[in-house]
Order: sequence, then C-alpha cells, then structure tokens
Amino acid sequence: MYGPIENPENTLDAELAVATALENLGFTTEIIEVTLDLESLESLPTRWPLLVFNLVDAIDGDGRFAPRVPARLDALGIAYTGSRTSALFETLSKVETKLKLAHADLPTPEWSTNGPGLNPDARVIVKAVWEHGSLGLDETSVVVCEDAPHVVGARTLLHKTDHFAEAYIEGREFHLSLLERVSGVEVLPIAEIGALAPHANKIYGYHAKWTPDSADYIGTLRRFGLEQDEPELAKTLKQFAMAVWNLFGFSGYARVDFRVDSSGAPFIIDVNPNPYLSPDAEDVAAAAEAGLSYRELIGRIVESAFVSQASTHASQRLRIA
Repeated sequence: MYGPIENPENTLDAELAVATALENLGFTTEIIEVTLDLESLESLPTRWPLLVFNLVDAIDGDGRFAPRVPARLDALGIAYTGSRTSALFETLSKVETKLKLAHADLPTPEWSTNGPGLNPDARVIVKAVWEHGSLGLDETSVVVCEDAPHVVGARTLLHKTDHFAEAYIEGREFHLSLLERVSGVEVLPIAEIGALAPHANKIYGYHAKWTPDSADYIGTLRRFGLEQDEPELAKTLKQFAMAVWNLFGFSGYARVDFRVDSSGAPFIIDVNPNPYLSPDAEDVAAAAEAGLSYRELIGRIVESAFVSQASTHASQRLRIA
C-alpha cells in the first residue's frame, strides 16, 4: 500500500501520522512527493499498490492543482481515499461552490467578486477564492462593504491568489464532520467553535488553525454537545450537511462549516472535501468525540475507499455485460 501522497511544504505532520496509523493497521506505506509533472505517480501501476491515501490539497503551493492527482490515479486505474476527482474540481473555487449551493436552495451568505451588489451598510468578510486553509484570514478580513473592492484587490496582490467578498454572518460557528462507513454516511458530533474574545469578530482564521504557539490558536475553544443541548438546531445542521454531501457527490470524509445568526438561521460558509487529518485537526477531534481513535478513523477511511473501489468495479462489469 502506498500512501499518503501529499505536498510536503506544510502538512508533513499529517503524512507521518497517517502513515503510522496505516502501519499500525498492518499496511506497508510509502510517502511519495508529488510535483506538477506527476512523474512520481507513473510507476505505481507496476508496483501494484492496494490503495493510495490521498492527502494532497496543493501542489507547489497552489490548491488549484490538487485534483490533478486523483485524475491521474483514475487514468492509471489505482484506487484512492476520499472524494472523487469530479467532487474535488467542483469545490476548488469557493465562488463556484457557493453558486452551486445557491442553485440547490442551500443557504449560503450572499457574495460578490469585489463587494458591489451587497448591502452597502453591511459588513463583509474577504476570503481567498482557491485556498481552503484560511489563507490570510483574521479579524482584519471583516470590513465594511464600501471598503471591499480595495481590500479584495490588496489581498489578491499580497497573497498572489484571487479573493472575493462574502456577507459576514455575525453569530455562532459550527463544524460538521462527515464520515462514510459501510452502512452509510455518518455525521460525527457537532463542534462549536468558540469566540477568542468578547470584542473580537470571532474569526476562526489562519493562526487559530495553523499556529500552535499563537494567542489565536491557544484561545480558540471547541465545544461539543449541541445534539443534547439544542436538538432541533443540530437536526437542521445535519440535514444541510448531508444535502451538501449528496449535492457534490462526496465520498470518504468531508466537513461542512456553518454560521448561525441571531435569529437561528444557518448559513453554509465553507465546504471541505478531504479535510486535514493531523492528530489535532477538527475532524479528528469530532471522531474522538464519537469514540473513534485516530487509528480507527484512518481505518474507516481506508475501508470506505475499498468499498467504493469494489462498487466501481462491479458497476463497470455490469456495463460491460
């Protein structure tokens, strides 16, 4: 078994953790570096891997290239974990993702490529279009609508990737992790992300996610128990999360992030196929809350990939027949 395949620049901790879990499950693993030419994948068919554990979220630092890996694995006839190529392509752009959500009548905040068209008296949050790691996201990302064109332009230049403006939803934030099992898709215990400080914009930004020694990371709280405390809200969020899973045709595992405003209305603010799997990641914490160890979580993801592979082969045999 060969896995995980990953961009080595910023996620080596996930690679090593997943590889260790796989080895503890009895698999032989190899971490393979992937570059834009995908040359490292070409020898895989002659080595007969059982499965590739696909952790790629960027190649050469650009998230737009990540789906090239599963696309090539499809062409080579090699099974892999997580969502299929089509689902990854459809969720590459946050703007295109929101457009599809809106067309499916799923609630997502209004947006604009640079601010015009939104309520001029409202606040907006400026986000990267192509990146799913909260690149540059912090309290200063929330601005008044009239400043959005300037901020979108400045951040596009600063981070060298497109940005857009989304209506800022003042309220509570919830993250719903989904895990595919043989029996179907399960929504893991719902995590509520706590505010850093009473005066803050309550942004779960880059440093809160990726900088362990920062005040944002240390001060961010994660709370479980919504299912017991507010069952109706939990039920609604789960229904929307499952609708997102089905809309994009996800497989393996995914996460859907929500904001709920003061009236109790939920809004989908982010959609994450193949979310991060380091031992301290959100989805790992949700799995632990459900009683799954890290090794068991990785085992479930592998199991679902094998089941998906068997289903695909059965479908192909039916078409041939």
